[in-house]
Amino acid sequence: MVAYKYTAISRGGQRINGVVEAFDQMDAVDRIKRECDIVLKIEEVKQGGILSKDINTKLNSKAFTMMCSQFSIILSAGIPVGRTVHLIADKTTDKQLKKILVQVAEDVEGGRALAAAFEDRGGKLMPPTFIETLRAGEASGTMDRSFQSMYEHFDKQTKMRNKVRSALAYPIFVMTVAVIVVIVLMAKVVPVFMEMFEQYDTELPLITRMLIAISTFFQKYWLVILALMAAIGIFYKVYGNTEQGRMQFAKIQRELPVLGNVSILSSASEFANSMAALLGSGMPITRAVSITARTIDNYYVGQEVGKIAARLEEGRSLVDCMREAAILPDILTDMVGVGEETGEMEGTLKTVAVYYDSELETAVNAAVAKLEPTLLVGLAGVAGFIVIAVYMAMFQLYGAM
Repeated sequence: MVAYKYTAISRGGQRINGVVEAFDQMDAVDRIKRECDIVLKIEEVKQGGILSKDINTKLNSKAFTMMCSQFSIILSAGIPVGRTVHLIADKTTDKQLKKILVQVAEDVEGGRALAAAFEDRGGKLMPPTFIETLRAGEASGTMDRSFQSMYEHFDKQTKMRNKVRSALAYPIFVMTVAVIVVIVLMAKVVPVFMEMFEQYDTELPLITRMLIAISTFFQKYWLVILALMAAIGIFYKVYGNTEQGRMQFAKIQRELPVLGNVSILSSASEFANSMAALLGSGMPITRAVSITARTIDNYYVGQEVGKIAARLEEGRSLVDCMREAAILPDILTDMVGVGEETGEMEGTLKTVAVYYDSELETAVNAAVAKLEPTLLVGLAGVAGFIVIAVYMAMFQLYGAM
């Protein structure tokens, strides 16, 4: 997806500025014209431009999910939209979300549609699924049900993300401890023994000489090592923000041992859940696929799903387009075919979403089960190497006395 900044004339005759994400400039113009009559100016946002600040910024998922629930409850009670936004803004404790809601409330009272106000004020922070489902709810007059649908969708998404983070917390902790232990041993412990060994005129064992060489290297070139690590981090950040870099890293992510399967299942789960939510709001299938493409975390998969939306406009079936793309698991593709044949696409996608959510959780647990012993063995190997090198030298020195 590419970001475009634009200037346009709204249907109310107001001149507005905004930012929109689209696959190309024609798609961007199409998205803008859903809310505006005339597009005066449009240009691509370069990397490091006005969106650079938002690239790594995200809404508090718990606060956002709670907001959806509050909207559903208050709107179902018959409270006007403008008053509802004010009420929720007053009760919201998350500063970032509160700021957006206050601005949205002003826009709605000025006559703007709620979805357009959220899209304009929230920018990249607002999930595309949320904006489009809300827009569909406004068109059908069922905004309370749209918010309830979004609450269920994002609540499920948040809980799954928390499960994944909890499962990965221990391996990350072990890796961090391992790095700290090695740094302390090399910087503080080994040099003490080196000074002691240098007092004796005897040849040290090979493993001890290797340890001393490694420790000396770290002491001599620690600034170079830090600079190299910083350079790698900067390269990853800069290259990862380019089109080619994002695509390359996304492909590598799917090919990684152990974690590659997690990435594939995650994309399948995101596709099934988003499609079910969007189709449930009454959105046409082509539009639903286009929005779903923007919700998938893996950039490569998102781009390929976006191409499926373009093929659907040629009159082809979704299952045929998915098989041609060959980017999502076969089971998901086959179930979509079943849904098309039976006319129960939404129900079928909900069923397959539950399946992939379960498979994703199992895959994460299996990945952690493999990573934990690998990390522990690696840590034990490093610590063992240092201990053996020191003790062998000590035994040899005692024998020479």
